[in-house]
Amino acid sequence: MTTADLSPERSPERATPDEQAFIDMQASPQFQELRSRLRRFVFPMTAFFLAWYALYVLLAIYASDFMATKVVGNINLGLILGLGQFVTTFVITGLYVRFANRELDPRSSAIREELEGPQQ
Repeated sequence: MTTADLSPERSPERATPDEQAFIDMQASPQFQELRSRLRRFVFPMTAFFLAWYALYVLLAIYASDFMATKVVGNINLGLILGLGQFVTTFVITGLYVRFANRELDPRSSAIREELEGPQQ
């Protein structure tokens, strides 16, 4: 059941952890693994996209003749690479959603259940 399935009068009751419980959970191996998995995805993807964007900008500045190369009709490499920035953004977003659904969400749900207890 998701929170979208719940009406306000049927919200699940969970225990409210104290401050020490949050501190203990942050130091737990499960939480450290969750953070590690997130970082192993986010940092390489960010580095890849920033490098790809920097390459595009540098080509636009220093290789304008190359970027002006016609591909089909009035469509040139600069336009294709610029649109590729949007495509790359959507692809990375899709990859992250799939990664989060498979890797992060099950682990974070288990951590939440351990911290707050099962829904009643």
